Amino acid sequence: MDWRDFAQRMASMSRDLLAQKSVEGTLKRITGAATELLGGCDDAGILILNGKKVHSLAPTGQLVVDSDQLQERLGQGPCFDAARPEAGERVYRIADFNQEQPRWPRFAPQAQALGVGSMMGFLLYTDEEELGALNLYSHTAGVFTDEAETAGWLLASHAAVALSSARAHAQMEQAIATRHIIGEAMGILMGSRHLTEDQAFAVLRRYSQENNIKIREVARQITEQGRL
Repeated sequence: MDWRDFAQRMASMSRDLLAQKSVEGTLKRITGAATELLGGCDDAGILILNGKKVHSLAPTGQLVVDSDQLQERLGQGPCFDAARPEAGERVYRIADFNQEQPRWPRFAPQAQALGVGSMMGFLLYTDEEELGALNLYSHTAGVFTDEAETAGWLLASHAAVALSSARAHAQMEQAIATRHIIGEAMGILMGSRHLTEDQAFAVLRRYSQENNIKIREVARQITEQGRL
């Protein structure tokens, strides 16, 4: 591998990641960059675990979805483990599915039947949070060498920072929007019911609790209908 060329392309990719306007755009750019930067990488995806439920994000091909669903069904596999920090490892690599049986005895032969020759999984994490796993696939056995693993880890490290930043930005925008709509709803209640600010918020909170509806949704209904 030409590491100088790889470093230049990584720098360009990092700037491109930070320029994305949404979390979805960041995710797609991460998986797209994996297939562009790593030789032999045919497909890539990001796997998120919710309990034992698997979510496939920004898959570049059907192979990613099929593999994720297989791992969910079996409850085992390198990507499944990479997305679980408690598993104790942050990188998983199967260099050749023809030789991999003991570690994931049920997953390996079925993944090979899907057309997977080799694969790698990287935990996406920062000091504050774990974000899932970046998973790379090749139809060819033996493609993912030690060098490829190092390159994949560098990509995953940059991707985790960009993804964390994108999520934080999206959460901040949502918080601002929520505060705005709650303020608007409180204004409607204050005007129509002659309430103070504290009393209007208490009405919102009580209605939310009694009906098991988020305050933001209660506020949205008030702004659309002019009343509770």
